[in-house]
Amino acid sequence: MSEDTKTRKTAATTTATTATTTKTASSTRTAATRKRTTRRKTSAATAKTSAATSARTAAAGFGRVAIYDTTPHGETTPRVELGEQFHVSAQLAAEQGLVLSATAIVRNPRGKETQRRTMICTNPGLSRWEVDVQAGEPSDARPWQSGWSAVKRQLGDWTVSIEAWLDPYAAWLEQARKAVDAREDVENALDAGATLLRRWASTRDAHLTAGERSTLKKAADTLGDRKLSVAERFAAATNDDVTALHEAKPLRDGVSESAPRMFHVERPGSSFTAWYDFFPRSEGAADDDAAGFTRPGTLATAVSGLEHAAAEGFDTVCLPPISPIGVTGRRGRNGVAHAGAHDPGSPYAVGSADGAADSVNPSLGTMDDVRAFTAKAHDLGLEVALDVSLFVSPDNPWIAEHPQWVRRKADGTPADPLDSFDPQSEREDMIPLDFDADPDGIVKAIVHTLDVWVKAGVTVFRAVEPYRWSAQAWQRIIEQTRHAHPEVLFLAESFTAPAMMGALSRAGFTQSDCYFPWRNTKRELEEYLFEANSDAAYTQHDTFWPSTHRILTDYLRDNGIAGYAIRAVLAAMGVPSWGIASGYELVENKQRPGTQAPESPEEYEIRVRDWSEADKYGTAKLLTSLNAIRRRHPAARSYHNLTILDSSDANILAFARHTPAELTADGKPDTLIVVVNLDGHEAHQSMIRLDPAAFGLPAGEPFTVADELTGRTFTWTNDNYVSLAPWADVAHVLSVKQ
Repeated sequence: MSEDTKTRKTAATTTATTATTTKTASSTRTAATRKRTTRRKTSAATAKTSAATSARTAAAGFGRVAIYDTTPHGETTPRVELGEQFHVSAQLAAEQGLVLSATAIVRNPRGKETQRRTMICTNPGLSRWEVDVQAGEPSDARPWQSGWSAVKRQLGDWTVSIEAWLDPYAAWLEQARKAVDAREDVENALDAGATLLRRWASTRDAHLTAGERSTLKKAADTLGDRKLSVAERFAAATNDDVTALHEAKPLRDGVSESAPRMFHVERPGSSFTAWYDFFPRSEGAADDDAAGFTRPGTLATAVSGLEHAAAEGFDTVCLPPISPIGVTGRRGRNGVAHAGAHDPGSPYAVGSADGAADSVNPSLGTMDDVRAFTAKAHDLGLEVALDVSLFVSPDNPWIAEHPQWVRRKADGTPADPLDSFDPQSEREDMIPLDFDADPDGIVKAIVHTLDVWVKAGVTVFRAVEPYRWSAQAWQRIIEQTRHAHPEVLFLAESFTAPAMMGALSRAGFTQSDCYFPWRNTKRELEEYLFEANSDAAYTQHDTFWPSTHRILTDYLRDNGIAGYAIRAVLAAMGVPSWGIASGYELVENKQRPGTQAPESPEEYEIRVRDWSEADKYGTAKLLTSLNAIRRRHPAARSYHNLTILDSSDANILAFARHTPAELTADGKPDTLIVVVNLDGHEAHQSMIRLDPAAFGLPAGEPFTVADELTGRTFTWTNDNYVSLAPWADVAHVLSVKQ
């Protein structure tokens, strides 16, 4: 179902013109100073939660410390995966001369506090405070696995609140140090400190142990002992023990809490996953030279596709519709108007005398074969996703029973689609369902169909060109399906205008295809990486596909093996969710002239592949390595931790992902630095500049990085020289050793 170059480029240009972040802004952004671009809305649920806490907002009345402009903004509830790192910030205000501090508090759906992280003032002039947090711990558990029940209990609506307070110890320390250094009014300053330490020792809010209270009282006694030198007295109030208590259990005056911001926490796989797309009829297929046609594979032989995907480290296998294919208007190879006797037809032309969308194509097997297929996938640790096509064949039993479900011409014949998948000719093999004719009836039929596949083991659905139907229709379908099966995820094959992509995401699609395939220049990629990993990702999770069985870009056509490697690295490391179509390992880059679609698209034929050829390209090995890197590194799991790095060459793109120690299972920070040569033909060199402090590294000191693709190590600092050649290394994926 390929679209031509003009159609895709026009839509892609529309998307590009909406970008508001320039290369300069992207390059100078750090992990602690991300832009927030959406608007704020306080929901009824948030107001209800607020009433149960000591929170005060600008609308309800400030607390002692004013807290406002909390992020992320937005009129919808932000979505994150369980354990995914995400970013919150706020502006704080109090009278001039006071010292402020703040923490972010994460609470689960039952109101239990699960995390409390100290915020950092990243912009003193604006008093902007920021921190990264997570709701729960990351998990790879899937709905069919034994650990699922424990994961399921953690899903739902979590909240994050900002708690701010006046920090009297920090304020005293600043003033006392000035008095001691200037030798002016020293006794008053030290006496004030002693009084403060005793008050700190007696406050319940600090939750001090008996030993900690004793530490503060002893410091207070020493501070007030005029027999000792000023230096000895001041040192007692600023020693390591007191400093540690100030960091962990401070004295807090005027504690104020913001209204909680709700976050919808979704199951593992909703953000972080790797997709592998294949046609079951091509797996196990064989050319029958004697008979003169290709014998298709079946669901039984398609187990080889599962094994292939699992061996390369993918998480989810995605299949086209496996329902009966219509005969009327069936397309032949390359989408020609007339099919040959053995042409299988497009699986997206759903329905024939053998059944509708809730039936299995007899050439592939039976529903028992589907259950066996999904069971094998689950044994291999794979989810099974199925394409949902709301285009139907004229032969679909639904149409005979409900002729009003499709648009019709004046003479009663089905109307052509709004615009064809193949713009070179009209299509008669598939027609779109018309929700306006019978919305309740069509929604009911589709929800029933999805229920059939879920009960057969399918846990994810990818909607084919969902923008051809209203967001309202999809919202009803998704809500009703997830009411019965809350574990089910939905991906929108959403190559359309940004407004519709946004609407579909808000309608309930967990992930969305996007325009990554057509972002090729350094500037385009920097802007797109920034947007995909910005606050927009709280609503829309973009999935990066270098190509699909319907898309083959000019870049892949022209850059050969290196081009396939470059795009794989960018997709796998650029966002948490990425995917490839079967055959990517074989560098299938023959393009149909005049389009950005593959020659002889698999949609219309059975593809026989010689997988023994894969080793000579090295692409399969690279895919396996990339998926292994992603699994090893927590920093690869979030849509909210990417920083664009400065690079001097127009063909060298660099970015980093960073997760602080407090958000990793082993208590160590995790930083990945990705450097890619975008030129598939020539070597390029560049200086890569970064701010070590943004990644928890000492400024000005060298540190070691290891290339996760080759095992080589390098010493890096603030400025670093990199040389990449397409015949050697197209990219570095560097992990920082700390």
